[in-house]
Amino acid sequence: MTTAPLGGGTSVPPMPERNPKALRAAIAQYAPKLLVDFDRHWRRDIADAYDLAPVPAFMARWWSEYALARDPQLEARVHQLEDEAAQESDYARAKALIEEAGGIRRTAAKTEPGQ
Repeated sequence: MTTAPLGGGTSVPPMPERNPKALRAAIAQYAPKLLVDFDRHWRRDIADAYDLAPVPAFMARWWSEYALARDPQLEARVHQLEDEAAQESDYARAKALIEEAGGIRRTAAKTEPGQ
């Protein structure tokens, strides 16, 4: 995997192939802080499952998590918005902050392999 430049001149690693093995390898290499939770979630919900129905939801969650974590500036922005919303006393402002954070998360989740 190579890194792709962002608009700000920083580089982030590209998204891996869209499968659990490739995603885990990318997390291990570029976002190791997520690895313990990824592995725990995998063992709890997928590894010994007789039904593969939970795999798409698992991939959606961790695809999005990695898409954010591979870009520290983007991840920090999302967490900042969420933290500000938690402290905001004005409901409309808190809602706007959460919606902005959610929009960033949704956009990250749509990132394709190689991007």
